[in-house]
Amino acid sequence: MLKFGIIGFGKMGRIRADAVAQAGGAVVTRIYDPIADDIPPELKADTHTEILEDPSLDAVFVCTQNVHNKTYTIEALQAGKHVFCEKPPAFNSADVEEIIAVEQEANRILMYGFNHRHHGGSKKIHSLMASGDFGRVLWMRGRYGKSVDEDFFDSWRSDAAQAGGGILLDQGIHMLDLFLHVGGEFDEVHAFVSNLYWNLPDIEDNVFAIFRNSQSGMCASLHSTMTQWRHLFSFEVFLEQGYMVLNGLKTPSDTYGAEQLTIARNRTVSPAATWEEEQVFRFDADESWLREAEHFRDAINGENWPTAAGDSASALRLMQLVDRIYDNKSHRSDKLYRELQGSN
Repeated sequence: MLKFGIIGFGKMGRIRADAVAQAGGAVVTRIYDPIADDIPPELKADTHTEILEDPSLDAVFVCTQNVHNKTYTIEALQAGKHVFCEKPPAFNSADVEEIIAVEQEANRILMYGFNHRHHGGSKKIHSLMASGDFGRVLWMRGRYGKSVDEDFFDSWRSDAAQAGGGILLDQGIHMLDLFLHVGGEFDEVHAFVSNLYWNLPDIEDNVFAIFRNSQSGMCASLHSTMTQWRHLFSFEVFLEQGYMVLNGLKTPSDTYGAEQLTIARNRTVSPAATWEEEQVFRFDADESWLREAEHFRDAINGENWPTAAGDSASALRLMQLVDRIYDNKSHRSDKLYRELQGSN
């Protein structure tokens, strides 16, 4: 029976604890959180170092504010622990390179919470593409947005020093990861990063980005937003022999609607271009957290590793794209918007 510690017992720490219990083969024996007041006394640690220095623990879950992800991951690896860390892995790709250097020296499992890879819809897309029946990817489109209210100002996510960025690091990073997981690499990036409404320093509320692989010609477009005034998830993959469209995302709150995947071949009937055949798959249970816990457990036990399900190499490629998006950041549109507002 593996023994796990958890640093950070907010929403994500609790989700991970429940998933570990459900997966079996491991048990959470120590938890640290400076704020949570409902940690059972027999599990409560007084500091995060108390967890890192506990010789009975095999692994640590890092479920804190983004600012701590790099530091706690490195400290845990150096303490000889396997590590599962929430996204983003760090604030930039240079930080991830530092983490990888420590990981290689420590020779421990390091897995990141690229949770959307483990959803039923995206797993179905990946397995169908792996079969080769649909040919190569031609293009992809991702839209991921949510509504926030003024309570957002009270959250650590509104503070760039703790969050590292805005909606891109919060949500858009998941869609970017799906692009890389399903479609492959991109070497060209163009983006507009803006803050037109919430007006928080270095916390973007919209990202429009396009990507291209110059060798294959494959393109992708991303819109990540928190001024959409509703929750929406849409991931579309168009291939030589058809398309796969995933709309909705099964979550505990159900705010993104039903998770539904539509698959069709590229045979149309003229002149209406009606699809001759269409398959619809609906995923009514969110088993993504359980799958991640099982995968992490199995990796520690020497099974299924390395894989493409959240390793540090994937994290590095992802943060390299994030860096290039933020390199395009411009406040010119924000400044113009505020000037126009002031003139009205």
